[in-house]
Amino acid sequence: MGDTVVTAGFARASKRLSASVSIALALLAITAASSSALSAHGQLLHLVPPHGTANANQSGNWFGYNQGTLEQGRKLFNSITGDWTVPAAAQRASGQAEYSSDWIGIGGGCVDAHCNATDSTLIQTGTEQDVASNGKASYSAWWEVIPAPSLTITSMAVHPGDRMYASIAELVRNSNVWKITLKDLSTGQSFTKTVPYSSTHLTAEWIEETPLIIGTNAGFAALPNLTTPAFDLGTTNGAPANLKASEEMQLVDSSGKVIGAPSAPDPDADGFNACTWAGTCTAPGSS
Repeated sequence: MGDTVVTAGFARASKRLSASVSIALALLAITAASSSALSAHGQLLHLVPPHGTANANQSGNWFGYNQGTLEQGRKLFNSITGDWTVPAAAQRASGQAEYSSDWIGIGGGCVDAHCNATDSTLIQTGTEQDVASNGKASYSAWWEVIPAPSLTITSMAVHPGDRMYASIAELVRNSNVWKITLKDLSTGQSFTKTVPYSSTHLTAEWIEETPLIIGTNAGFAALPNLTTPAFDLGTTNGAPANLKASEEMQLVDSSGKVIGAPSAPDPDADGFNACTWAGTCTAPGSS
């Protein structure tokens, strides 16, 4: 069997990854996946910087922006929107399979600004940008409700440079019946799905991610070289996202080095750039 791209689907706050957490995640992932074709996204593993530093929250597999109910004055999230440009993926290390995804979601993230509390539910949709060991890049779209594995949207062909729009919204507020929408604005293709899902409504995210691999090369997925996806038009509950620096999440490698950085918000605070293999990222010059 080849490698399986999976995640456990919930956040865990920690200053480092312990062996017990890694083993637990692997067991959960193996249980969820019956073949190498299954994949899931969204599990957030936090490496929270020591108190008193100016650093953003840090994760082993996420970077972007995360809003939480406590940081937002106990706001509950009933809808989220955002768009991004599908990044072009290129192999960083010869002979290495590399994985990434860009998405929006409700649940699964930090409930407060310092990530002392996290959320166990997650509903999300996005795009996948992977590179096989032979260097060939592939692109797809997907949706997911944790703890089920992600489902590929086979009716949608995704290309690097395509502009995507995504929306996740309850049909009736607090009904836990959700409409997931993903549109390729460049090609006109569109996908919608209505699903029942019991969400805590506690967090909202705009994220670029590397998943967890189970199999021969078990561990966090290697990150490919990616062009900047430029997230924009973020909203929650129908209002502009009003992103803040305190909501930034950086991606770090096993040694703690930042390898994925979100920029400061754009001028109208509803978008940002996401830079891979960089410790800093320049903000968009316009809204």
